[in-house]
Amino acid sequence: MAAAQEADEGNLPSDKPQQTRDMSDLVTDGKNGKTLTCERCGSKVLLPGLGTYVVKQIFLPHMKMKSENQKPEDGETLTDFWLIQGMYTFENVGFTNTVSGDVKYMICADCEVGPIGWSSLQDKNNFYIAVDRVKHV
Repeated sequence: MAAAQEADEGNLPSDKPQQTRDMSDLVTDGKNGKTLTCERCGSKVLLPGLGTYVVKQIFLPHMKMKSENQKPEDGETLTDFWLIQGMYTFENVGFTNTVSGDVKYMICADCEVGPIGWSSLQDKNNFYIAVDRVKHV
């Protein structure tokens, strides 16, 4: 009976998000294989080999000008991120004021486009840059 239960439990959906696309052109040995740059101005955000690819669900507001009609829930849940440990690892990134109690969004320090990533004050050493919010060159 125990073996049958284990087999059934192995088929249960996981709470952990699964990789949704082929990342082989961007990931080398689990790290970013290319320089991450700002989509708008081309400023360097992170050098190759310093971010670890992770699959994690994080909500980020849309990258657009704020308007009177913008609501806090205007955004998208992304799943592909570069995990960077230590804020001094970045080449060029800025942080917003704290929002929602313990969240800071990351932006390009040169042109201030963003958010390109997210960090939590509860986990001060981990920073997440969205794969889809930067260029890989």
